[in-house]
Amino acid sequence: MYLSSVQRFKEIIKILAFYGFGHIVDSKFNEDKAPENLRKAFEELGPTFIKIGQILSTRPDILSEPYIKELSKLQDSVPEDNYNDINKIFFEEFNISIEDAFLDFDKKPLASASISQVYSAKLHNNEEVIVKIQRPEIKEKMNMDLAILKKIFTLGKIKTFDTLIDPKDAIDELINATNLELDFTNEKENIKKFKYFNKNLKCIYIPNTIDKYCSSKIITMEKIHGFKITDTKSLDELKYDKKDVAHKLAISILKQIFEDGFFHGDPHPGNIFIREGKICYIDFGIMGTLTSDLKNYLNEAMFAVAFKDVDKLISVLLSIGIKKGYINKNNLFEDINYLFDIYLSTPLKNIKMSSMLQEVFQCANNNNISLPKELTMLIRSLIIIEGILEKIDPNIQILDIAIPYVKNNNKINLFKNIDLDELILNSYKTAEDLSKIPTKTIQLLNSILNGRSKIQLNVNNLDRSINELNRMINRIVFALIISSMIIGSSFILNSNIGPKFYDISIIGILGYLIAAFMGFWLLISIMKSGKL
Repeated sequence: MYLSSVQRFKEIIKILAFYGFGHIVDSKFNEDKAPENLRKAFEELGPTFIKIGQILSTRPDILSEPYIKELSKLQDSVPEDNYNDINKIFFEEFNISIEDAFLDFDKKPLASASISQVYSAKLHNNEEVIVKIQRPEIKEKMNMDLAILKKIFTLGKIKTFDTLIDPKDAIDELINATNLELDFTNEKENIKKFKYFNKNLKCIYIPNTIDKYCSSKIITMEKIHGFKITDTKSLDELKYDKKDVAHKLAISILKQIFEDGFFHGDPHPGNIFIREGKICYIDFGIMGTLTSDLKNYLNEAMFAVAFKDVDKLISVLLSIGIKKGYINKNNLFEDINYLFDIYLSTPLKNIKMSSMLQEVFQCANNNNISLPKELTMLIRSLIIIEGILEKIDPNIQILDIAIPYVKNNNKINLFKNIDLDELILNSYKTAEDLSKIPTKTIQLLNSILNGRSKIQLNVNNLDRSINELNRMINRIVFALIISSMIIGSSFILNSNIGPKFYDISIIGILGYLIAAFMGFWLLISIMKSGKL
């Protein structure tokens, strides 16, 4: 039975504190080991935190690289749920028992993950399927843990680990990501969308969904018989051309990024199979989406890399990024140019596309340009794909294929997005403006020769500067008057002239008093201005 929220609250604080994330930091914990300690804490906190950690490992926009790397090691090691509990969920979703819905259903799960279990089954038409069923009350448990975690951060009960954004905002992002992953209808829609984009690629296969047994908690799809794409032994035994397989996989991922704007967010070897000569993708819970503008800018960026156009690449970075502060374009140019010199002086086959993009994005970040979070998932996917390609064919590099692919793709789509009416209208306006240039030039020259030309100079905050200067001059004059009065009064007292009081010149004393009053007034005026 799951703990009450109060008990769970205490347990989470206790375990996080034990691993060095308490309100009072234990000196026995080395700061360098914080990422490892966070992973251990998540493992001890159980399935919900393991899933939270796995989601965080896909979000470099939330956590820094050391934490991402460490949380990527989190593995599901969760005991199986009771079959009767699973059957109960199935009945609640479809008003039919598992026994009646399927001709055969293996009660032993193929896989047991933190939020779901995967079973092998057979429909009444003998079609083999896999059924992914959410664990009982997992959504409620995860929401409770996330709510507790948010409360802990709000109360400042634990030491904040290295988040790149405000911890409470990070928890909100995490809640959104978790809710998306816990709704299996999103995965079903991802499958259909991915299938649509790849319908004309004969070398790619995506399993069909069995819609009548799909809901927010359950997804049923065609079972894929095959072997992992990195199983080089099977590739050799079945006489596959490994170079061809690697090339097709590279083309597939490039199409997803530069044409579809919809790419697999977790393309590890366990999610890509080979079946009957085709590359089969499975598990569409995590997908990356690029807006039309972002996709076009990525194409332009690759075009800029292909032609070593530093200015174009900087223009793209400024277009897609968010300004965090002052941007020194000269520094940005030098940084990007330096990268070009390093990378493009080497053969393309020796360059990792993910590494190059990472360094370009790091240059942007170092120059106060924050890039969209979708690009961090893109880099993560590219890193995984490059690892797969290296295992299949060590001589292939995705960048070596990407540049000619993008060049060709841009040639094909050069006029695709042009509005003909807008083009004609702009051409007419340009021609009209050009025809006026000779006349306008002659008018300008005549005005200059006749002395009729005026130049308007607009200096920002000029009035304010003049007022400041006036105040400064007034204070100097005032100070000179005070000085004169002090000197004059001193002469009068020394000469002892004029009416006297106790044999002291009244005029001299009065001069001192007036000078003191004026000096005090000047001092107050300067202090009030804040420019003492």
